[in-house]
Amino acid sequence: MDNGMENMLDMYLFETNSLLEQLDEVLLDAEKADTFTTDNVNEIFRIMHTIKGSSAMMEFSSLMTIAHRIEDLFFFIRENTIDSIDEEHKRELFDLMFFSTDMLRAEVEKLENNEPLTSNVDSFVEKVNSFLNKISNKTDDTTTSDDKKAENDEKTENSAVNLPEDGSGAFLKVTFDEGCGMENLRAFMLVTAVKDIYENLTFYPPDVETNPETSSIIIEKGFLLGFDTKETLDAALNTVQSSGNVQSYEVLMPPHVEKKEKEVATKEKKETDTQNVSVTPKVQAPAQQSSNANAMQHIGANKQSLISVNLSKLDKLMDLMGELVITESMVTSSPELQGLKLDSFTKSARQLKKLTGDLQDTVMSIRMIPVAGAFQKMNRIVRDMSKSLNKDVRLTIIGEDTEVDKTIVDSIGDPIMHMVRNSMDHGIEKTAEERVLAGKKAQGEIILSAEHTGNEVIITIQDDGQGADPAKILEKARRNGILTKPESEYSQKEVLALLMAPGFSTNEQVTEYSGRGVGMDVVKKNIEKIAGTVTITSELGKGMCTTMRIPLTMSIVDGMEVSVGKSIFTIPISNIQQSFKIMPEEIIYDAQGQEIVKRMDNFYPIIRVHRLYNIDTEITNLEDGIIIWVGEGDKSYCLFVDELIGEQQVVVKPLPSYLNSYNIKQSGIAGCTILGDGNISIILDITTLHHTANDYAY
Repeated sequence: MDNGMENMLDMYLFETNSLLEQLDEVLLDAEKADTFTTDNVNEIFRIMHTIKGSSAMMEFSSLMTIAHRIEDLFFFIRENTIDSIDEEHKRELFDLMFFSTDMLRAEVEKLENNEPLTSNVDSFVEKVNSFLNKISNKTDDTTTSDDKKAENDEKTENSAVNLPEDGSGAFLKVTFDEGCGMENLRAFMLVTAVKDIYENLTFYPPDVETNPETSSIIIEKGFLLGFDTKETLDAALNTVQSSGNVQSYEVLMPPHVEKKEKEVATKEKKETDTQNVSVTPKVQAPAQQSSNANAMQHIGANKQSLISVNLSKLDKLMDLMGELVITESMVTSSPELQGLKLDSFTKSARQLKKLTGDLQDTVMSIRMIPVAGAFQKMNRIVRDMSKSLNKDVRLTIIGEDTEVDKTIVDSIGDPIMHMVRNSMDHGIEKTAEERVLAGKKAQGEIILSAEHTGNEVIITIQDDGQGADPAKILEKARRNGILTKPESEYSQKEVLALLMAPGFSTNEQVTEYSGRGVGMDVVKKNIEKIAGTVTITSELGKGMCTTMRIPLTMSIVDGMEVSVGKSIFTIPISNIQQSFKIMPEEIIYDAQGQEIVKRMDNFYPIIRVHRLYNIDTEITNLEDGIIIWVGEGDKSYCLFVDELIGEQQVVVKPLPSYLNSYNIKQSGIAGCTILGDGNISIILDITTLHHTANDYAY
């Protein structure tokens, strides 16, 4: 695929995914209101029309067919009003629409994964056709008799033969694509479109809107449109040509008009060559162009203020921004300037640092997008699971406008979805009666929220269900052999942390949906990959809350430079609680001889960095170095280093790929950065560092 086609495909996927998200929101809102408003119907029709057109342009036939059939369905609904559909059929319509969006999304995912599209969607077409027949027959639930069918046949034949002899009048015989289905409704859609241009239109068969039996007549003899003059017919030709599923058309005129046309044909052959022509589905292109032109006209005012940018370009911009930060640090921290009094240079350097910081904030803000995209998808999950599990649950979303880096939004979708499913499946009580007996509202609630705190975003998934039973958790942990100390010594926080142990589950049976705890270790790993943390709180009978703390961006961080021997390490400022000197009498030893220090009425183990990484250093006494109290999630401990160098904004650089075979990321190392003097500093990962130094853990 050449670069141009790749760009077109990227734009197609972006627009289609955006439209499907809009469609889900419209459907969910409509289902809550238990009806489709006029705006809902028009919006769905517009979305499907757009997807149909762009899919046809890209030659994705399955996507085009699905969108086209739904467009037909909502055209009928738009013309007949949603109020004409009874409650039973309305519920069926909602299910059909959600099924349709799932099919469209599945096809889009195949494109994203470079997989072949579905070649046969006949079962879906049949499902839509069947539903359309149900609602179109509602006003006339009796089938047409043979006599009535014969009468229609006679009318059709007469209309094609008894043309006016006075030179006025003209007919257009339209033939639809073979096997397209619902020919009567397609004819009715064509009539409605032409009537926008020519109000006094006549057509045969005349009862195509209410009589499905007329489909066979149209297939056999075609569909006739009657005009009072040849000029009005010519004016309607563009509309007929641009209509979907029109295979061909033929102009039928009285003898005098036909003779006149033949005379004109000898003089203007080129013009009359277009009067009798086969029209293929590709004739839709002019309509698509017209639609696109209208759309461009509509958004013309916004064209200069909003553009779409490929994410790879933003990644490149972020990389250049990182290099600029490094270069600025190299210039201002050059060893050649040490000890020199350069007032003018210092002033300029401060201004450069300010501008660099402002530029960095701007570049980062470009990559920031609201978490609403990931949050809104949960509405559909709650809706589907509510029906499947027969639970009445509402989803409350708070802080959906909170913005984080685009790559982080993409990474948190699956963990959030897993936790919402857990809350739905095993968090919320099975029946409303159980909730009422427990003093709760019959309807369960899941609260999904996001908020900024400093350089990170906090996402919580909270339910008001039955909560986690510590006794059951400990019992299952004991059976799985993952307890590391007597059960009585586990705190509430430590018990809940067991839920995130690999393979742990409180469920005794496997269900359609993941049980509480199943895959929680995967959720934790996914969040830790983006330098985040996961913690769980719960109260039996009250519910459970999962909290994810995630950095706003992973590219540039504020860090504290520390030295250990001749090595330099960077500790993220967000992980540092406190740094202090220690006196010998403050050091406490546990039964295993582990060094512990008391801080804020709690005791924390001390991890000697030089011993952990086998670094030679002259500073080995705790009172001679610096103690840094660090924390991440539910883990807090102290690091012993030689000295603090100072705070520095650093650019996180990934480790070389050949180091992956050494599993170096599991050694407490998150990456590296280049300092202003050209030296390399290792960035410590506080979470994995604690796991690595488990000999120093509690």
